[in-house]
Amino acid sequence: MKKIEKTEDEWREQLTPESYRVTREAGTERPFTGQYYDFSEDGTYLCVCCNEPLFLSKDKFDSGCGWPSFSLPADGSTIEERSDTSHFMVRTEVVCKHCDAHLGHVFTDGPAPQGLRYCINSAALKFKSAD
Repeated sequence: MKKIEKTEDEWREQLTPESYRVTREAGTERPFTGQYYDFSEDGTYLCVCCNEPLFLSKDKFDSGCGWPSFSLPADGSTIEERSDTSHFMVRTEVVCKHCDAHLGHVFTDGPAPQGLRYCINSAALKFKSAD
């Protein structure tokens, strides 16, 4: 997979200010405010920056955290996990492998059998309906 590389100006032109802040500057939207945290249609969640399929609606669950939560990625090869020690915490950041967009974080308190909770910002996603 070839990496997508764009200038900051190109990303700013393509994305909303909030999506730019989240995906290109590793920001986080406020809990319970994102478009997809309380959303339940059937389909695929894509990277807002490059349209790469990231998560499937069948793997989405309500974790109560205020962000869309998924038990596993649509295809493990489309995301990358990185160590994140910002804000005096140790977490695992999730980024799109195709364009390096910051998506959110993954935690080990999710449902069985994987036990993972991919806590993803709505501003990093767009939805493609199964219809």
